[in-house]
Amino acid sequence: MEKTYYSNGKLLITGEYLVLDGAKSLALPTKFGQYLNISSGSLGQIHWTSFDYDQSVWFKESISFKEIINFNRRDDLSERETLISILHEAHLLNPGFLKLSIGYTASTVLTFPKEWGLGTSSTLINNIAQWFEVDAFMLLKNSFGGSGYDIACAQNNTAIVYWLETGLPKVEKVNFNPNFTDLIYFVYLNKKQSSKKAIQNYYKKKGLTTDYSIINNLTTAILNSSSIEEFSNLIEKHEEIMCPIIELPTVKDTLFSDFNGSIKSLGAWGGDFILAVSKENPTFYFENKGYKTIIPFRDMIL
Repeated sequence: MEKTYYSNGKLLITGEYLVLDGAKSLALPTKFGQYLNISSGSLGQIHWTSFDYDQSVWFKESISFKEIINFNRRDDLSERETLISILHEAHLLNPGFLKLSIGYTASTVLTFPKEWGLGTSSTLINNIAQWFEVDAFMLLKNSFGGSGYDIACAQNNTAIVYWLETGLPKVEKVNFNPNFTDLIYFVYLNKKQSSKKAIQNYYKKKGLTTDYSIINNLTTAILNSSSIEEFSNLIEKHEEIMCPIIELPTVKDTLFSDFNGSIKSLGAWGGDFILAVSKENPTFYFENKGYKTIIPFRDMIL
């Protein structure tokens, strides 16, 4: 028995943080993702190996079915315990799965560097959900938490508008391929943000407002942008709205105040990727500031 599962990576273009509370957000699945390969293994064991994009091994452990079934959750989990916790929650959603199994050899293979923050965890959770034949959104909720937009990207090969309605995920497939994508770039900020910590900080800082109509309208307007000038103005407006909500300055003000173009944070502010709009190739500009990973839209987005 050999099976292979695959999930897309993700980038959240609008509605970061506010998507947790019901705002409509534009999210794009990436050409990068993660594979999970499953084959038969030793009795009552899962022999697990995780490979980075360059085929280097970054995690290798043997985990018993007993550990998975009897796992007790706590804070500050090690990498091994984090994996066991996901497998444990998958087991709880489908208790018969391991009982009908002998043992497994499992390997994950990223097609992007794991520090990029394109969804190492979400692609893993979606792949494990496919393997255990359980609902990936429920598995995310019971393990890592979060809005679920990343799971939606893992499962879709087109742009989506994503939101929560009475706590349940809603996904609308949309077309986002404007004629100015050759002016859009994604730049890695040389550090990975912890989504879990970013969410915790958001909840500590956020006010009581539940009116997300401005963000919803911006998401629609950005999706329907007909010119690069309109798109740039809208993403700058989005940055201005988010600043007082999460009490952080824009990344352009902080790092790139002299950039001739528009810049927007993506997902957790202060790390991972930013979106940059420039009518000239900005590679030299960003490399000169120490940011070596600059990926054009066509090479990043499905």
